[in-house]
Amino acid sequence: MIDPGLGLLLIKMAVAAAIVVSCSLLAERSGPLLAAMIATLPISAGPVYVFLALDHDAAFISASALGSMSSNLSNAGLSLVYVLLAQRFGTVTCLVAALLTFFLIVSGLHELALPFAVLLSVTPVVFLILHRIVRPYLAARPALTPRRPWYAIPLRAAAVAALAGTVTTVSTRVGPAWSGVLATFPIVLSSLIAILQPRIGGPASAAVIANSLLGLLGFGFALALVHVTAVPLGSWPALGLGLLVCIAWNLGLMSLARRRAAP
Repeated sequence: MIDPGLGLLLIKMAVAAAIVVSCSLLAERSGPLLAAMIATLPISAGPVYVFLALDHDAAFISASALGSMSSNLSNAGLSLVYVLLAQRFGTVTCLVAALLTFFLIVSGLHELALPFAVLLSVTPVVFLILHRIVRPYLAARPALTPRRPWYAIPLRAAAVAALAGTVTTVSTRVGPAWSGVLATFPIVLSSLIAILQPRIGGPASAAVIANSLLGLLGFGFALALVHVTAVPLGSWPALGLGLLVCIAWNLGLMSLARRRAAP
């Protein structure tokens, strides 16, 4: 007979994997901007935060969101390193260097334990500067779109399921800060890199990641809102508000891009 706790964990892992795989499939069939807007929605972190909210109180969620803000800044470093390297190097080199950058930055930020006001102030500065750096790489397109390899969907599903299971299992042991870091581990970005670059080439794959920087900025603001509202409003209203911010922000970016392209 299956243990109820194990059964619930397996359900959490399956739900998280299904959500991320569905959204990433939509991202693959669109251009780099739309793909980036889909990829930077909380399709990986969202389910994990839902499961954390089921197991922990609002104070834990608030503190986790603060850890996720540091992780989100680390994702900015990952994105920059990947975009620059992908113009010349292969998938393995680019992905390993990008993930190493993420781990170095997130470890450093965790040791610094920056207060909320500093993280909130630094977030827009970092993302806007990096967006300006990667602007020359935003519009690259693949010459053709090869067929998706057979392992693409199982790879993403396994990665996200493992993330959800890991965060749910270890959250009581590592505390809220590292739970927040794990919740926003770059599963979606790294899986897109691993799958897209061999299929469409480095520059076209880098265009998706480059376009994601402004989306990640909106995600950073959403995490800030979750941090400040979780305790006074409760976990569920705070997470709902964070999701609304992400959706509204990305829709606004797409609308702005269309207006600029119209003339």
